[in-house]
Amino acid sequence: MYILKIIAYILVIIGAINWGLIGFFGFDLVAAIFGDMSLISRIIYALVGVSGIILLFTNRNIYNE
Repeated sequence: MYILKIIAYILVIIGAINWGLIGFFGFDLVAAIFGDMSLISRIIYALVGVSGIILLFTNRNIYNE
């Protein structure tokens, strides 16, 4: 489970950076590297989404503060 959470954190950080670039500059880094809605881009977007869901359900202790 530890390795899964580390991978999820990395993917969520990549997603956050990508969304920041889109918001501030209108530049989609994933699409620029892998192509606009190519199969690889869609896989990366899906993995980032699943990672966010994993972290949402595995880090419930932050709500108890």
